[in-house]
Amino acid sequence: MTEDNSSPQLQMVWPEHLRNAPPAVQLPAGYSLRTHRPGDHPRFFQLMELAGWSGWDEDVLQPWLPRILPQGWFMAIHEASGEIVASAMALLSNVYPSGGELGWLAGDPTHAGKGLGLAVSAAVIARFIEEGFRKIHLYTEDYRLAALKIYLKLGFIPFLCAPEMQERWQEICRQLGWPFTPEAWDSSEMHSNDAVK
Repeated sequence: MTEDNSSPQLQMVWPEHLRNAPPAVQLPAGYSLRTHRPGDHPRFFQLMELAGWSGWDEDVLQPWLPRILPQGWFMAIHEASGEIVASAMALLSNVYPSGGELGWLAGDPTHAGKGLGLAVSAAVIARFIEEGFRKIHLYTEDYRLAALKIYLKLGFIPFLCAPEMQERWQEICRQLGWPFTPEAWDSSEMHSNDAVK
């Protein structure tokens, strides 16, 4: 499916049965995980460019900073170079009170295939679970196939929030070689905007 900005974003939710089961955070040799530090922004902006989001700068980042959970901006570091090579944010949800949103997963393509996106995403989920968040979700796009595969591997389930979502997810699953099981995607606990912790 091609990028279509008129279509609603895909949504995924963290399922009820995993709410007390943080995913394992595993990194390959030569990489480490840490949270955001002062001075990270220039490399983060480069990383966002490499991941396909051009134009990130302090002005673009600023509105997101108040939404990041303390110690909730995770970065995978290539130890030999010291460079940030993957990043994801634990954001306070602006949809679900006391909920969390996995946001802005990005990776350096030269380090692809090493599980770094999976690691920073798992760290975000573990952070939400540590804080007792019960409503965890994310937004994404059909064309972000590598990210979609990470989210599915972690345990997120698609939220069929609009009539065309089932057809879109069927195509995504076909492209990923992932089982298409809409009957198992019971995300009813996330349907209400008054969902709480």
